[in-house]
Amino acid sequence: MASNIRSEEVLSVHHWNDTLFSFRTTRDQAFRFENGHFTMIGLEQEGKPLLRAYSMVSANYEDELEFFSIKVQDGPLTSKLQHLQPGDQLLVSQKATGSLILDKLLPGKNLYLIATGTGLAPFMSIIKDPEVYERYEKVILTHGVRQVNELAYSEYITDEIFSNEFFGEVAREKLVYYPTVTREPFVNEGRLTDALVSGKLAEQVGLPPVNTEDDRFMLCGSPSMLKDFTGLLEQMGFEENVSGDQGHWVVERAFVEK
Repeated sequence: MASNIRSEEVLSVHHWNDTLFSFRTTRDQAFRFENGHFTMIGLEQEGKPLLRAYSMVSANYEDELEFFSIKVQDGPLTSKLQHLQPGDQLLVSQKATGSLILDKLLPGKNLYLIATGTGLAPFMSIIKDPEVYERYEKVILTHGVRQVNELAYSEYITDEIFSNEFFGEVAREKLVYYPTVTREPFVNEGRLTDALVSGKLAEQVGLPPVNTEDDRFMLCGSPSMLKDFTGLLEQMGFEENVSGDQGHWVVERAFVEK
């Protein structure tokens, strides 16, 4: 096994519904990452590591690692991961990377975190980062799902984060949560792309229409959402960060079927 892959112990597992679960593990204190990063995790299969890319839900200062996953019944990895129990071992690469980093964005007033499904994971670490509240006047966390029971972490986002002793007060002033559902009645209904185009997204979170001077975007989620959203941003004059330059938006394209 590669020297940069360590075995960590599963500490807890939470099943959100029939298709989503999360789990926490021990963390090697030598493992360093930036909030928004992902790493490779997995299990040993037939004497070899079977690994896939997963963003850290946990912030980079937390003592444990947390990951958020779908359940793919015939998926090479998640068909097995979904049966994890406390005490099991999980392989974790010690190399973290990714595009969803604050430093990749031009300065701005408002940060829109656009997520569908398990694309929420890296943004959970970002909203636990005190630096994001220093850089932006508003941080808008969106989460697009099909069913209401797929809105994982909603109670944490709407309650627990605001009691954090270090940044809870400023998060209460700056963090806005916009969950939306496409296949059930809900307070917000429809696709995030439609909410952006219609102006509904900015209006409902109490902000002016999105513009390149004030607004920055991070995108993580389904390939179809990423394709549609990036096309819309380009049409509106927003520029992606490329070749190391800062941009108006960044996108994580690293994830594959699990």
